[in-house]
This record gives sequence, C-alpha cells and structure tokens, in this order.
Amino acid sequence: MSEISERFATVSGQLIDRAKAVPDGAWDNPSPCEGWVARDVIRHMVEWMPGLLRTGAGVDLPKGPSVDHDPVGAWAVLSGGIQALLDDPEIAAGEFHHEQAGRHSLQEAIAMFLIGDIVIHTWDLARATGGDETLDASEVHRMFAGMEPLDELLRASGHYGPRVDVPDDADEQTRLIAFVGRRP
Repeated sequence: MSEISERFATVSGQLIDRAKAVPDGAWDNPSPCEGWVARDVIRHMVEWMPGLLRTGAGVDLPKGPSVDHDPVGAWAVLSGGIQALLDDPEIAAGEFHHEQAGRHSLQEAIAMFLIGDIVIHTWDLARATGGDETLDASEVHRMFAGMEPLDELLRASGHYGPRVDVPDDADEQTRLIAFVGRRP
C-alpha cells in the first residue's frame, strides 16, 4: 500500500465506522451543513466523487445502493472502489487531468480533493447523529497546516463558511473544524 492508499483507508474506514454507528432514525437529523440531513453528508460524496474521477482520470467506480435506502452500503461501495484504484500501483500513478483541478497522478488527486472532504464530513456525520467526533489526528494536522495559509483563497471559493472563532488554546481538530466554518 502506498502512503496515500493507507491514508485513504484510514479516513474512509473512520467514516464507515461512524456511519455504522448511526442510531435508527438519526439519518434524517439535521447536519452542520445548512439544509442537509445526516444522509445528505453521504449523498454529497457519493454524488460528486465518481464524477470527478471519471472526468479527470476516465475511471468508473462501481455503483452502490441508493443513499436513501442504504447510506452505509452506498459509502462502502464507493470507498471500496476508490481504495481499489489506490491499491493498484499502475492505476494510482495514472494521469488525472481536470480543467479546474489541474494535472496530477490519480493518487495525488485523491489525496488533494477527496481525503480532506471525507475527514470533514466524518465530523459532520458524527455531529449530526451524536457519534464520536474524534478525527484522525495526522489528517487533521495535515489539513490544517495546508489550509490555513490559503484562508482568503478558500473563503473566496465559496466552499467554506466564515471561520468560527475559538479560544486560543483550542486543540487542532477544533481549530480545523472552526476554520472550515463549522461550530465545534
């Protein structure tokens, strides 16, 4: 396994664990993402990630069950398909080119565009459903260190809400969650 493959396995596994722990009826709880319920957190990733990888690298991922009927299964099939790409060194090293995202290897594109989304949305799902909100500390550190210098650019993208103020002594996960506009 490459380092990126291992990182993906860790964060996608963490999301699976949180999804499996969602109590009955909690999939319709409001999420921290305005206008979304917990199920929509999974729906978001299941809908945009395959399209990005198809457009950028010409890969088609297996289609899982409907998020409406089986959000855990939908994420498991998608994440399993992405993991299979990463676990094949030839495919992982293949070209990814996207008009807006640039040119990278497929594994680098997955690291840049998918892993961080999974980390933040794992927190969103846990917050919405009363689950364990603890995130992988190394990914939190990697994300926060990489994102903080790009504050203005990221805000201008429209993908993040205003930064939420937290105490100076807040831990790094709390600072990351606040940085992306969530209320920790």
